[in-house]
Amino acid sequence: MSASVVADPGRNCPLCPRLVAFREEARAREPGWFNAPVPSFVPGSGPRSARVLIVGLAPGLRGANRTGRPFTGDYAGDLLYDTLISYGFATGKFEARPDDSLTLIDAAVTNAVRCVPPENKPIGAEIGNCRQFLETTISSFPNLAAIVALGRIAHESALRALKPHLPLAPSAYRFVHGAIHEVAGPSGPLLFTDSYHCSRYNTNTGRLTPEMFRSVFSALRERIG
Repeated sequence: MSASVVADPGRNCPLCPRLVAFREEARAREPGWFNAPVPSFVPGSGPRSARVLIVGLAPGLRGANRTGRPFTGDYAGDLLYDTLISYGFATGKFEARPDDSLTLIDAAVTNAVRCVPPENKPIGAEIGNCRQFLETTISSFPNLAAIVALGRIAHESALRALKPHLPLAPSAYRFVHGAIHEVAGPSGPLLFTDSYHCSRYNTNTGRLTPEMFRSVFSALRERIG
């Protein structure tokens, strides 16, 4: 299980009325599911040991919203965690449940939006409301060396969270799969890496192949050692 980061919103976070209503509907329909803002997944030794932060979009309805751990319970997690294990950012066995033996090493995983949105599509106000938690999450990792943004929304929200530390405006850093931008964060220089989101839609349409996804983490591993 993940150790909770202090930046995580409370179980009944009230900030986004549409997401609150959707959450309450899910709780009534599936009372055994997690059905709450999903906390960040960090190494068992705590945030201090994480040098890489992976930022996704939002919990999937039958994935993290069900299990309570980012990218756990749907296809995106299969590709993400298999890749992290391959490049030494995780160990153990990923079994798509929060009590498996998977342990993060040198990395943490979070989402730009912590609550599941209808149709997996958060609106602008919801992304903005949740950015305060992303800002504090980033600041919670004192040894952070890199951020991996999965998809354009994660890219834009993470850069806006870093805005006070950036040498240029967030819009100056274009989202391009495989790009590595040199930016800055609250603890110093950062590598900011982009990837298409590892969703089944992207892999089924060929927009993202497993090889393309793994190349992002291969290049990052080479840069940070």
